Amino acid sequence: MARHIHIDHNRETALRDAVHVLSSGHPVAIPTETVYGLAADATNPAAIARIYETKGRPQFNPLICHMANIQMAEDHAVFDPISRKLANAFWPGPLTLILPLKPDSQIHALATAGLDTVGIRIPQGFASDLIAAFGKPLAAPSANSSGKISSTSAAHVEVDLGDKVSLILDGGAAPVGVESTILKVETDGSVRLLRPGGLVAEEIERILGLTLARSEKASATIEAPGMLASHYAPGASVRLNAVSVEKDEALIRFGGAAIAGEAHALTVLDLSPTGNLAEAATNLFDHLKTADASGARSIAITSIPETGLGEAINDRLARAAAPRPSTRAS
Repeated sequence: MARHIHIDHNRETALRDAVHVLSSGHPVAIPTETVYGLAADATNPAAIARIYETKGRPQFNPLICHMANIQMAEDHAVFDPISRKLANAFWPGPLTLILPLKPDSQIHALATAGLDTVGIRIPQGFASDLIAAFGKPLAAPSANSSGKISSTSAAHVEVDLGDKVSLILDGGAAPVGVESTILKVETDGSVRLLRPGGLVAEEIERILGLTLARSEKASATIEAPGMLASHYAPGASVRLNAVSVEKDEALIRFGGAAIAGEAHALTVLDLSPTGNLAEAATNLFDHLKTADASGARSIAITSIPETGLGEAINDRLARAAAPRPSTRAS
């Protein structure tokens, strides 16, 4: 089983031991403000391969490379004026920018899935301090088995990957609860939303003074993490926009309103009884895991508003409910 270090109580030990494991070419589960990440040296192909192996992740699915600061990011990627404006406004924070990779960047092609672009973000808090202490970018997808529900606590990581990683850093519950928003600035100056996430589109549009272009939810072209049609999936099937609960189902609702048949549900969970979308985002993956653990054959989920963080929540739920491949690439 993995060793746990609580960073609030043992911050220096956590930094020292994590740097040691990362330097040996092995991944470490780390807390970020979005979800827990499975982090490894983005310049070391063996370390990156261990991320894919640990997660069972398809190697055509690129990884976000996390930086300590803007100076480190500039060492590896080319910033256009709009991307720089976004970085200045929202980093550190839950925003990933897809940028051209510099020819002399040491980020390995395994981390970018061979693309000539790289997804970069600067996380808040401890993760940024760890990257600074390590001195190199960390490739860090979510710390869960590929395609499954993302982990928002150290306990989630332990249940899913505890026998596959040696060190889990415990920073408590992830405050945002969904992955970062991913943007790409096109050559014509338009800004495309590749994945909605913890930074709401309305706030980005306010800073830029323009409307974001949206990508197809099931795009055949994988330009960034989180674009696979089937993703974030529990073991049980997922039924969206439910107005009633069927026998042997679990229910996840929103806004505190009861629906028909919920007295017969195996479990009833509410993302936010008061209808708060930030609270709903924080609870999303934990509630999916709890509902899945109930033994339900299906999870019924009531409708969620599409505004603000609701866009990211609905994106994750649509991918969780999507038809699943019969086999998964290794």
